[in-house]
Amino acid sequence: MDDEFQSILENGINFGRGGGKKKTDDGKVKTKAKKKQYITGAHGSGSARQKAKYRQQRANRHK
Repeated sequence: MDDEFQSILENGINFGRGGGKKKTDDGKVKTKAKKKQYITGAHGSGSARQKAKYRQQRANRHK
């Protein structure tokens, strides 16, 4: 009993979620907003086309 208590004091309590594998960044796009089709408005949505038009206007503003 004292041995377990001493171990907890020294190391803390582990609830079993430690270690595990680390996530590696594989370069995939996580959100739809960053995909090329959504940026260019090519996926068919009218609001996406409108947003794409505004993005293009903003990109061309200082050229």
